[in-house]
Amino acid sequence: MAKKSKKQQSGGTPATVALTDAGVPFTVHAYEHDPAHPSYGEEAAEAMGVSPDRVFKTLVADVDGSLVVAVVPVAGSLDLKALASAVGGKRAAMADPALAERTTGYVRGGISPLGQRKKLPTVLDASAEGHGTICVSAGRRGLEVELAPADLASLTSAALAPIGRA
Repeated sequence: MAKKSKKQQSGGTPATVALTDAGVPFTVHAYEHDPAHPSYGEEAAEAMGVSPDRVFKTLVADVDGSLVVAVVPVAGSLDLKALASAVGGKRAAMADPALAERTTGYVRGGISPLGQRKKLPTVLDASAEGHGTICVSAGRRGLEVELAPADLASLTSAALAPIGRA
């Protein structure tokens, strides 16, 4: 009989396994993903009945040739100049989606800042500090985790910076 991995034993995703292993309190929110919905993040906020300023999307950008993770509210967008500045870079552009998927181990629309295949520098929008908890992808479409912003920042070694714009 083959030995089961931690992920298989827990029935979770790499993100939920990372949270469990770290002993961080979190809540999982599952909902039926609609492939026709135009925005993964807005769909999550609507399905969970949570304000879009508390639901954060995980984006992967290329800053001066290196991949960086940006975590911003779904209610707005990523300010690429601010992201580049936050990590001491000059230029930022969105990463190629296939490269983002290969590097993180997650599919687009389900990329979590937690439990990524390769740990990337991460920047969390400073607005997260204004909430007791925020929601981020748990590693697949239709699954979110709710946790304290400080716990997310600690587990991802994230810098906090104003990288989102309304």
